[in-house]
Amino acid sequence: MQIEVRPSLIVKSQGKSSVDLVWLSQILKEIESGSSLVVASKKSGTSYRGAWGKLNEVEATLGMPLIVRTKGHGSKLTEFGSFLFKFIDEMQAGHLKYGGSYQEALLKEINQIQKSESARWKFFSSSDSIIQQAVREVKGFNLKIAGSGESLERLLNNEADIAGYHVSNEQSSKAIHQRLSKSDIQIYPVMKRTQGLIVKKGNPRHIRSIEDLLNQKIRFINRQIGSGTRLMLDTLLINEGIDPFEINGYLQEEFTHSAVANAILADKADVGIGVKNIALENGLGFVPLQDEIFFIAMHKEMVSQPESSKLIRKIRSYSGNTPGYKAVSLNRQVKDWL
Repeated sequence: MQIEVRPSLIVKSQGKSSVDLVWLSQILKEIESGSSLVVASKKSGTSYRGAWGKLNEVEATLGMPLIVRTKGHGSKLTEFGSFLFKFIDEMQAGHLKYGGSYQEALLKEINQIQKSESARWKFFSSSDSIIQQAVREVKGFNLKIAGSGESLERLLNNEADIAGYHVSNEQSSKAIHQRLSKSDIQIYPVMKRTQGLIVKKGNPRHIRSIEDLLNQKIRFINRQIGSGTRLMLDTLLINEGIDPFEINGYLQEEFTHSAVANAILADKADVGIGVKNIALENGLGFVPLQDEIFFIAMHKEMVSQPESSKLIRKIRSYSGNTPGYKAVSLNRQVKDWL
C-alpha cells in the first residue's frame, strides 16, 4: 500500500474541475527539454487535444501564459512556465513528507484493528496498568476494561473467557471463590497491590485518612459503581461509620485509576481513590489505606491454552518489579483468601 499526496489546481471551467499539478509539471519539463506537445502529452498518457485543453484552463485560471506557440517551430515555455514546474516540484517534495506520515498512521490503525480482530479470547478486567502491559505482550486476548463485578458477571455468563478482579478483604474473596468454583472456573492469584488516597504533590491539604474527606473544602474524585476500588472504599466508610454523602465529590466518578490521577493533576479534585503506582508515575502523593489481591479467573478450557499461562507469568513478572505491587504465585500465599 502506498499513499501519495498530489497537489491540484482548481481551474476556471464549467462545474468543478481540477488539473493535477504533478502531471502539469511533467508536461512542462518535457517541453523545456525540447519535446513537442504531441510527444509530451503521449508520455503523460493524455491525448494531444486533452493536454491542450488543460493547459488552456491553467493559463486562464492563473492569468499567465505557460507556453509560447510558434508556427513551424513548436512550443517553448515562457519564463513563468519554467518557474511553475520548479515551483510544483518543490511543493510536491513537501507534500510527500505528509503523505508518509499519513500512510504510517493508517498502517498503524490497520495493524491495531487486525490484532484486535484476530484475538481469540475475550478478557474483561478491572483497570490496571500491569494487566494492560501484559496483554500487549501476549497475543490472542482482546482486553476490555470493566469493573471487577462486571468482569466476573461476564465470565459467569460466558461473555468472557477470562476475567481479572481484585478484592480487599478475605471474606469477600472467599465468597467470590466459592461462587466461581461452583461454575468450574479456575482462579489464580497473581499480585498484591496497595490502594489508597491519591493526593497532590506534597499533600498540601494534609490528608492522612479517609476521615479527612469529611472536610467540605477538600474535593474528592471517586471510582464508578461496580468497580472493586469503589467497593473497597464503601466498605472502609461503613467500618468507620462515615456517611459517604457527607464527602464533597463522592458522586463524582472516573472509570480508571489514571483518570483519577489526571483529574487531580488538572486541579479538578484534591484527592481520589486509586493504586499506589499510578500516584508515583504521575508525581503525586499517596496515602496507603489497604492492600488487596488481584486474581485471574478463567473457564476450565482456557487453562490448557499456553497463552493463558504466559499471560499469568507476565503479570507476576511485571508486578514483582513495579513499586506498589508484589507478585503472588502460590495459593498458599493467600490461603486465607480462598
